[in-house]
Amino acid sequence: MRIEVDQLNKKLGSFSLSQISFTLPEGYICGLIGRNGAGKTSLLHLLSGVYKQDQGTILIGGKAYGEKSREILDEIGLVLQEPLFDQAETLYHNACFYGSYYKRFDLELMREYLNRFGLMEKTHYGRLSKGEQLKFQFAFALSHQARLLLLDEPTGNFDLRFREEFLCLLKEFISNGKNSVILSTHVTGDLDKVADYILYLQKGKLRLFADVETLRDSYRMIQGEGYKIRLLKKDRILYQEEGVFGTRALVTAGRNSHFDKSLQVWKPTLEELMYGLEKGK
Repeated sequence: MRIEVDQLNKKLGSFSLSQISFTLPEGYICGLIGRNGAGKTSLLHLLSGVYKQDQGTILIGGKAYGEKSREILDEIGLVLQEPLFDQAETLYHNACFYGSYYKRFDLELMREYLNRFGLMEKTHYGRLSKGEQLKFQFAFALSHQARLLLLDEPTGNFDLRFREEFLCLLKEFISNGKNSVILSTHVTGDLDKVADYILYLQKGKLRLFADVETLRDSYRMIQGEGYKIRLLKKDRILYQEEGVFGTRALVTAGRNSHFDKSLQVWKPTLEELMYGLEKGK
């Protein structure tokens, strides 16, 4: 589903999300990154209708919350840190009860995912580990055949084996060209594998939003002798630090960018990019 956010503002106590604008086309995975407290969970709560914005617009598949809330929520699958289901009931009871609110919920499909994820339908939700609760949320989202997945830090609670399966399922989910995903995570290595777009929040503000290829073409990590790095134009150096093996820096790049041949130059990982942007100007 296409997501359009324009001039979004929300005040939450002493914290504010301000002037957030971006458009995610349908059929893509967007990685949502930023430090703790940057506003990632708050943004997901706004996109999912848990919070109502103070100003600005949110369109999900061309529809706005209000009169169209029921239609929008039918299309959204959630994996959040909050327990979304009844702790005292079994997975089967939770699936049947909450599934009745969704037009396309498929109980047999749900059972298939539970079996695939190693979950027993007679187990009480409250007895699951954190990772297992998130697996159940994910299975439920897939079983009501959502078109948009909003995922808040799930991978850090998954073991390595399931994390790889989870990422494969996300790529499979968007393969029809119509479904979309926003995945918030601190495990930026996962986003290096699957993300098509990156949305980076810093202190409640949108620091950048771009497709991954544009990002990788726009920045470089360089390492070498400090004086050679300092020969670059100052406005190109976003962050630099001294290390055991010389000076390392995050710099802007373009098609005609040239660097001294003695410098090591590479496209930054998302972790390197976020680190440089957080530390730098």
